[in-house]
Amino acid sequence: MIFKVYFQTTKTEVPVRENTKSIYVEGSSQEDVRKKLADRNYNIEFVTPLSEEALEYEKQHEDYKVEQL
Repeated sequence: MIFKVYFQTTKTEVPVRENTKSIYVEGSSQEDVRKKLADRNYNIEFVTPLSEEALEYEKQHEDYKVEQL
């Protein structure tokens, strides 16, 4: 399953909505995705599974790329 992860690039600063980034990660659960990203200094805001329809929509964007973890 593919998850979309919303995050800030650092844990040491106050989160600012305009600085939120997103990546796509394959995993078996939200917990699995968080574990895979644990070694990065990300302040993870939200992890959401993508439905088939949502995944097809996201694939249409030029910045769509699944992280290889």
